[in-house]
Amino acid sequence: MTVAPEQLPHAPAPVSVRVEALLGRRWHALCELGDLRPGRGVAVLLPDGRQAAVFLDRAGRAYAIGNRDPFSGAYVLARGPLGSAGGRAYVTSPPTGRRFDLTDGRCLNDAGVSVPAYTVRLR
Repeated sequence: MTVAPEQLPHAPAPVSVRVEALLGRRWHALCELGDLRPGRGVAVLLPDGRQAAVFLDRAGRAYAIGNRDPFSGAYVLARGPLGSAGGRAYVTSPPTGRRFDLTDGRCLNDAGVSVPAYTVRLR
């Protein structure tokens, strides 16, 4: 049996939600929320040429930190697995195993090292 398109139930139009980061005094789009999968990251290019790693945790909170692992020099933090300790979300660098707090960029294994952390909003 063939159904005419006008007989199909209409779904609401998808809503586009952007993930934005505060860079300096301006908000900049990083990606669409639909580009993110809970527990996984994506690498994005910032307006100044740097890279950021953008994450969505399983509770639906978005984070953005610098994508460069300061220990290896590799741009890989977006590929690291997410975890949490003491209620704080972190990402583990794939090559070095060091963990970086997603809210402030601090290395949890070496308090003297950090990566940039960005204020993020969904819009």
